[in-house]
Amino acid sequence: VQLQASGGGLVQAGGSLRLSCAASGRTSSTYGLGWFRQAPGKEREFVAALRWNPFNTYYSDSVKGRFTISRDSAENTVYLRMNSLKPEDTAEYYCAVNKVYGGSFVLANSYDYWGQGTLVTVSS
Repeated sequence: VQLQASGGGLVQAGGSLRLSCAASGRTSSTYGLGWFRQAPGKEREFVAALRWNPFNTYYSDSVKGRFTISRDSAENTVYLRMNSLKPEDTAEYYCAVNKVYGGSFVLANSYDYWGQGTLVTVSS
């Protein structure tokens, strides 16, 4: 599975961005897809995840109500819509695929494939 993340950039606090993660290769039997982020000097943290079938979504407390994860199944693409951005949202954002049924969505070591990061910078 190959993952291509895009959509990062510089935005002012209160603004919005939409990240995309396009999956290719052996994407069948995908259990879920998650977004994680890592700020300089900090550990990678869970942001949001989507269970493919049956569909369900999961969010960290820090982004709940501001971020929305969605999918375009036909395009094998998952999106992360980020509204009301804050300076503390500044980080490199990564998407990852979990192919093991029943695996955790919030633990990074549950994911099998990772894309390259896309940088989100929120200015105050």
